[in-house]
Amino acid sequence: MQVKSKVWFEKDGDLVFGIGKSLILKAIGEAGSINKAAKKMNMSYRHAWSYIRSAEKRLGRPLLIKVKGGREGGGAVLTDCAKGLLEKFEKLEEDVKIYTNRRYKEIFL
Repeated sequence: MQVKSKVWFEKDGDLVFGIGKSLILKAIGEAGSINKAAKKMNMSYRHAWSYIRSAEKRLGRPLLIKVKGGREGGGAVLTDCAKGLLEKFEKLEEDVKIYTNRRYKEIFL
């Protein structure tokens, strides 16, 4: 048996940031484009962009810098805020897993 946990942030009962938004941000950072990241994750551009917009709105900070298309095509890069948020979220998630697994063993095993 294993113990599982999830970490997410809420504000006034609304989801601000969690694993889904972290995954799409990470994919955008790697792909350099919302469209490429969405395709990689098997979701529509519109759905991916709505994830980002809702997080930006609730955080009150931009997470992406978008570059309009042209001959070379458009793209997107993560803001410093987004990079820091991802780094801190991944650290918190890892710490929660470590703590949860330790407590599970102490209590149940």
